Amino acid sequence: MQIARFSLEGGAIGFGIVDEDELVVLSGDPMFAGFDTTGERVELGDARLLAPVIPRSKVVGIGRNYRDHAAELGNEVPDEPLVFLKPNTAVIGPEDAIPYPSQTDDLQYEGEVALVIGKVARNVSAASAADVVFGVTAANDVTMRDRQRSDKQWARAKGFDASCPLGPVIQTEFDPEEIRVQTRLDGKTVQDGTTADLVFDFATLIEYVSSFMTLLPGDVILTGTPAGVGPMQAGQTVEVEVEGVGTLTNRIVGQQQ
Repeated sequence: MQIARFSLEGGAIGFGIVDEDELVVLSGDPMFAGFDTTGERVELGDARLLAPVIPRSKVVGIGRNYRDHAAELGNEVPDEPLVFLKPNTAVIGPEDAIPYPSQTDDLQYEGEVALVIGKVARNVSAASAADVVFGVTAANDVTMRDRQRSDKQWARAKGFDASCPLGPVIQTEFDPEEIRVQTRLDGKTVQDGTTADLVFDFATLIEYVSSFMTLLPGDVILTGTPAGVGPMQAGQTVEVEVEGVGTLTNRIVGQQQ
């Protein structure tokens, strides 16, 4: 099932289940209100899809979780998940612009599968991890690569405004071991991977992160990016396609002051 967060002309924001070219409107945020419907349907073409979730707390990133990506940056594969954070102010939605930050000369894409947490999770075992996941979506862990290299930590390099596009929908039914993720830059495929190649699988990530940090409903875990990361320039269009979710599209615009 695909869940969308959308707005209509006039600004009303709602949630809906995607049914071919329509949205079956839900009575509220399904993460908290369940899947009761209002009886209303909206044409997809009449709705603007928004980021399917705005984390109420945080976005948790996982670095170097594909061996080939670690290798291309000259890094070792970590012995345990490498965790960083993005603020919820980094989140934007499909078709939103990514302003090119003035503090970098090397803005790069990182297409990823993102987990959306659906329940409060603390000290969750790998065996129970699936119980706290609401679904998956597509993400772009936009990174100021030069600042990542120069700074002692990654807050600036990965936490700036508009550095976390999410969408277009949340998919609630998926095989965690076989999700394909592709990134295209101006239509050219630059990344192509599958979650089968993760160093640490979804369950291990949830177990590890929840061992020291409470995960809240709406939190997002970015599960890592495959090889092929590279620079983007103003005027280019970046797409991240996740199997079962669809394609997240954003355009890079002129430098942000």
